[in-house]
Amino acid sequence: MKLVADLHVHTLASGHAYSTIKEIVEVAKEKRLKMVAITDHGIKMPGAPRLYHFTNMISSPRIMQGVEVLRGVEANILDEEGNLDMPEPVLSDFLDIVLAGFHEFTGYTGSTMEENTRAMIAAIKNPYVHIIAHPGNSKYPVDVEEVVLAAKRYNKALELNNSSFVVRPASSAICGEFAMMAKKHNIMVAINSDAHICYNVGENSKAAELALKAGIRRSQILNTSTRKIHDFLTYHRQQAQQISQIR
Repeated sequence: MKLVADLHVHTLASGHAYSTIKEIVEVAKEKRLKMVAITDHGIKMPGAPRLYHFTNMISSPRIMQGVEVLRGVEANILDEEGNLDMPEPVLSDFLDIVLAGFHEFTGYTGSTMEENTRAMIAAIKNPYVHIIAHPGNSKYPVDVEEVVLAAKRYNKALELNNSSFVVRPASSAICGEFAMMAKKHNIMVAINSDAHICYNVGENSKAAELALKAGIRRSQILNTSTRKIHDFLTYHRQQAQQISQIR
């Protein structure tokens, strides 16, 4: 499966990743990717960058070596209300793309499927969130169909995370459930590497295989076209602006 973008990549700024933006871009170019999103962890993650790291991303070129570089974050879901560990003005004014997910040691205290489901759906409703990161994480079980239906209602993408098959092998079956439900309800998915070192940028073989096995159509996969990505992000930016004006 030919993907043109990797929308979930970490730099050494995340504290437990090992490459610079320059190194990431070099590998992306070698693998003929047209776009990468730099999505370092939100500020509640141990070892994560300071807030200024994200606001200063405006100093980073939009195009490097012919590869488009999106400014983003993998924010942490903090509670059942879907609050994130990133201030709203930073999400709205400084970042192009926002992933959100559950992580240990970030303050989230939900322990049941019901609590996790409410929290994830609340994050989906957040107008600044575009993609739910690794929703199949077995440490945070959710009602898969409820989450998929919420993603459909709010036109958000759910991630098929390639790294889950390596660092969270117990999550494989749940990832399969998400893929099947994504196919059933015709929602958008993003197939990403979640690379923590440059050599893994664009590595999506296991997640892509899962998508194909589930019968997910190319039209459902966000990162098959940069135009599709830009249209998706523009739509949500406009939606967020409208909501902020109403508040």
